Amino acid sequence: MTDDIAAELAAKFLAAPVVPLIEADDPATAVRIANALQAGGLDVVEVVLRTDAALDCMAAIVQETSGIIVGAGTVLTVEQAKAVAERGAQFVVSPGLVDDVARFCIDKNLPFFAGTMTAGEVQRAYALGLRSVKFFPAKLAGGVPMLKAFSSVFREMKFMPTGGVSADNLGEFLALPSVVACGGSWLTPKDAIAAGDFEQITKLAREAVELARAARP
Repeated sequence: MTDDIAAELAAKFLAAPVVPLIEADDPATAVRIANALQAGGLDVVEVVLRTDAALDCMAAIVQETSGIIVGAGTVLTVEQAKAVAERGAQFVVSPGLVDDVARFCIDKNLPFFAGTMTAGEVQRAYALGLRSVKFFPAKLAGGVPMLKAFSSVFREMKFMPTGGVSADNLGEFLALPSVVACGGSWLTPKDAIAAGDFEQITKLAREAVELARAARP
């Protein structure tokens, strides 16, 4: 990985600071989901390692789409971080903070969003050299008020709240200058995927982009 990926990721977050989560057990379906999201204006996706075929799904999106930055989520161990890097992941997201995973990603110059929900975890991430972290589970961990408190102390830290983020509160999170983007699974509802209704996913993506633009004109 090079600094170009981090710069491209930052540019895409400026245009559309929303990261939809993709959970799929079939590579072809994963590609269709990614294409539907891109058609709605979202071209940064996080493929979560929650199915046996998740690595294949992520690799298929990397190989069969164009202009989409593909990250891997729910990365729990260094071994998983190595595996997703080998399959083409362009950024890594974890639900928590593990020093070895952070060091691996930093060494590989691979953008890494470690999960944090306490001041101690944010401070640990900062000490490791991270300047952007995931805030998870965002709603249960205190939501916007907690992020405001963190931002007053950790002035250089940027946050990607995930968990409980929806169309209803997306604008509130994005109104915070310290929020670089929001992640969420509301953009990829399982019932729509099961029904093959990818137009619904495109519609949700467009709505998210409109909400983001309203929050950050």
